[in-house]
Formats: sequence, structure tokens, C-alpha cells
Amino acid sequence: MQPVDPQAMRDTLRLWASGVSVVTTALATPTGNQRAGMTVSAFNSLSLEPPSILVCLSKATTTVNLMAESDVFAVSILSEDSAELSDRFAGRHNLAENADRFLGVETHTASTGSPILSAALAWLDCKVCERYDGNTHWIVIGEVVATGQRDANVSPLLYYDRGYRTIAP
Repeated sequence: MQPVDPQAMRDTLRLWASGVSVVTTALATPTGNQRAGMTVSAFNSLSLEPPSILVCLSKATTTVNLMAESDVFAVSILSEDSAELSDRFAGRHNLAENADRFLGVETHTASTGSPILSAALAWLDCKVCERYDGNTHWIVIGEVVATGQRDANVSPLLYYDRGYRTIAP
């Protein structure tokens, strides 16, 4: 059997609509807090008892390296008006290399110390339970220790066919 061509895989997966979220983490250091965050679409509920979720994170990111040290993370579920935040944390914003992606972004601190984007539709604060090797990504399972939501009349930001979408009323 022939291996699947990576471009064919991309072309197929672009037809899967998914919510957009930003995974963040922080680590207290003697010189202050280090923060990192990245946009992800590979995020899922795993279990209600105990409450847990999973995220898939590229191994080649600052976020995954900092999370390996802190063992905590938060997921900010983005609303329809947050495409710019998604682009910023995906590295598609006009920021200098190694620029602070949080600069100018309003956040609050979760109980674990992870930053939560204040514009988020909803959020989950987590402790890392398990981490599995998934080739180019880590599959991270988090125990949810706190959650929060914003106004329920706001729609989520979706990603489909290489573009942002939202739910029609």
C-alpha cells in the first residue's frame, strides 16, 4: 500500500470544520513569568469524570517546551470576532520573530497560573496528566481544574476550507 501524500491529507482535512482555540501556558521564574501560546484546532473533550480534555501540539513550539516545564495549560475557545487573535497566536500576525504574542492582548490569570485570553468565548484551565508521542506532535491530556464562559449569545470562531467561518443564526 502506498503512503498517503501529505498534500492529499491536507486537502482532505481542510474539509473538516473545527472550532479555533488558543492554548497558553506560563512558568514562574526568578526573573518573572514566562508565557507562551499557540492557536490550535486539535482540541477535544475527553471525559466528564474526571473532567479532562486533550490537545495536540507541534513539538517544534515554544509553547510545548514551556508546558513540559510548567505542567499546566489553559485553552481559550475563540469567538467569531477573534480571528485576529487566532492569527496572532498562529504566527500569522505581523510580529517580529520572538516577539511577545501577548503584547497588547488582555488576559487574566487562571488558578494554575496560565494566561486566559479575556476575549475568549469560554476557557478551561488544566493540569497536564499525560503526554503521548504523536510523531510531529505531542498529544497532551489535561485534567480540567476550572472553566468559565462569556455571553452565550456570541458564536464560536470556526476554521473550514482554509478560512475562518462562523455559525449562521
